[in-house]
Amino acid sequence: MSYVIDRRLNGKNKSTVNRQRFLRRYREHIKKAVEEAVSRRSITDMEHGEQISIPGRDTDEPVLHHGRGGKQTVVHPGNKEFVSGEQIARPSGGGSGKGAGKASNSGEGIDEFVFQITQEEFLDFMFEDLELPNLVKRHLTGSETFKTVRAGISNDGNPSRINIVRTLRSAHARRIALSGSSRAKLRSCMAELERLLREEPDNFDDIRLQEEQISQLRARIKRVPFLDTFDLKYNLLAKQPNPSSKAVMFCLMDVSGSMTQATKDVAKRFFILLYLFLKRNYDKIEVVFIRHHTSAKEVDEEEFFYSRETGGTIVSSALKLMQEIMAERYAVNEWNIYAAQASDGDNWNDDSPVCRDILIKQIMPFMQYFTYVEITPREHQALWLEYEQVGAAFADSFAQQQLVSSADIYPVFRELFQRRLAT
Repeated sequence: MSYVIDRRLNGKNKSTVNRQRFLRRYREHIKKAVEEAVSRRSITDMEHGEQISIPGRDTDEPVLHHGRGGKQTVVHPGNKEFVSGEQIARPSGGGSGKGAGKASNSGEGIDEFVFQITQEEFLDFMFEDLELPNLVKRHLTGSETFKTVRAGISNDGNPSRINIVRTLRSAHARRIALSGSSRAKLRSCMAELERLLREEPDNFDDIRLQEEQISQLRARIKRVPFLDTFDLKYNLLAKQPNPSSKAVMFCLMDVSGSMTQATKDVAKRFFILLYLFLKRNYDKIEVVFIRHHTSAKEVDEEEFFYSRETGGTIVSSALKLMQEIMAERYAVNEWNIYAAQASDGDNWNDDSPVCRDILIKQIMPFMQYFTYVEITPREHQALWLEYEQVGAAFADSFAQQQLVSSADIYPVFRELFQRRLAT
């Protein structure tokens, strides 16, 4: 007889359930490792898997085993150095464990447990509990997806969809309706038969007549079937159009001369993280890329991230272009409109109040959510102060945060798009 042993790793998804259970158990360690990985990765390496290390002591699990049993007599030796309640000093020298240190002929420890998570698992942990705020279902026509919903009870259907409770209830009601009068007569005849047997035991004719009637009534009741085809009831399922939430995200990036290469890299990392989040979590999502200096231009993804064009700084040019695109292509009653803006905060002073007015009057009334990220280690300037007034007027749909370095990107991103509890 031949035996085939499958030694492949995770062959035929045999350990998938165990792996998912393991990831749930150590999710806090994994989330911490993912946050650290996002802060140190390059732009092109953002969505790859990651190697996770878990301290060995955190993977220990209780073990059940059999004791020796019976009565044991043990003699423990005493000591001549310590008495009860005396504190013992910590031994000098380093403890056991991993890492650099001098060699020793004693001590033991547990190395860290290291394993690899896939790209999908990495992105799942990275975007866990995040969502676009205030997303609503707007576009109801032209839906491409359907969902199956219950639509009541039907007399015809697939045997696999039979409703047992409704079927038995219908059968019981039918039997009561068809045999109700016969059962009443049967009870009456049985009561009469008991009376005759008790009071007139010699009246054989009447006793025989009652017994014949009882026999006929029982036969008539038995002829009523327990279950008939008329009783069968089925769960009726119908396809219902599933309205999808159409959304558009405007990405506005400042590429003026005041934006250093390091600042632009931080902005690009923020927008790449946003782009990955949108494409992974939402099917019907469009992204509009706008670069601006003294003038604004709608560009494609390649030019948005890799073009080297630069110039002065007029932030209102990007907001005006965004407003024009909204009015031309994205009807408010059909689209959820979002925007994310990144800048170093430097702007022509006379232009900052213009940006505030455009936002308050022409953009924010139609927005679901607008985020402004200022990438600077310095004090905030006029643009930030003007945007604070916008935030005061639209507290539920406007948010602004400051980034100092690439390490702040992921925490700020989670703060901006954290899932909110329903009120």
